[in-house]
Amino acid sequence: MNELMEIYQPIKEELKQVEEILAARLGESKNKSILKLNHFLLESTGKRIRPALVILCGKAASGHHLPLAICHLTNIASAIELIHIASLIHDDVMDHARLRHNRPTVNYKWGNDVAIASGDYLYSLAFELISSCGNTNILECISSATKSMCEGQLIQICERDNLDLLKERYILIVKKKTASLFAASCRVGAMLSNCQRNIQSALEQYGLNFGIAFQIVDDCLDLIGQKEDLGKTPGADFRMGELTLPVLNLISQSKDKDKDKDKIMACIRQQDNPEAFEEIRQRFINSQAYPKTKEVALSY
Repeated sequence: MNELMEIYQPIKEELKQVEEILAARLGESKNKSILKLNHFLLESTGKRIRPALVILCGKAASGHHLPLAICHLTNIASAIELIHIASLIHDDVMDHARLRHNRPTVNYKWGNDVAIASGDYLYSLAFELISSCGNTNILECISSATKSMCEGQLIQICERDNLDLLKERYILIVKKKTASLFAASCRVGAMLSNCQRNIQSALEQYGLNFGIAFQIVDDCLDLIGQKEDLGKTPGADFRMGELTLPVLNLISQSKDKDKDKDKIMACIRQQDNPEAFEEIRQRFINSQAYPKTKEVALSY
């Protein structure tokens, strides 16, 4: 987190404005129950990577030559963070998660009904903010990314327990579920600077690749990370029957050893068994699948 703060130093004022916008939007309801829930969300601060990308790309693309509306920039950055938070709330419902950022999840604290409605509410706040900027191209870009996120999540759920999942299919899911919002964050930042389209496209591709790498690392940490460091219980993907790249690489590298592959597949089928998860974890750490996964992440 300290490294992130160093990167964020040139945009600390803009990120401060993002926090103020989030606080204002989440504090505008007249209902005490909603305000209590929204206050809880504000206390669960994430890394703010996506709004930072909006601002960084906007300032990078504008340089000292093009006008940049900071008001629109921070509003769009705030809206993208609201979309991200909403998606996490819904993810936690689908994953039956109890912890995030070392705090109880909304679904664990208030139940699934409140969590689902809360996520929907945040989406509405986000698109209200986006619409206030009056730029239909930006609205279309973020709407398309949100649609891709939902498609990616839906495909991932449909592919649960599919032991024949291909790596290409995994990358498709990651592109849609995670990388699409990274890509949109970078593109809309550039769009707000009124820079040339080739620069917008270049930053969009940067965001897409960054998002894919980010998700691969996140999936790796879900397998090998510790609860104290992650802020949540590891092994969520394993328990939900979702095959991520680390496990796919582990299966792939054991193909020449039938006994090893049979053991791995048997463990994968035991989703509610902590010992089976630990077996997969140790096998991954001590296999070539680990450096292979890091290599793939670095390639993006």
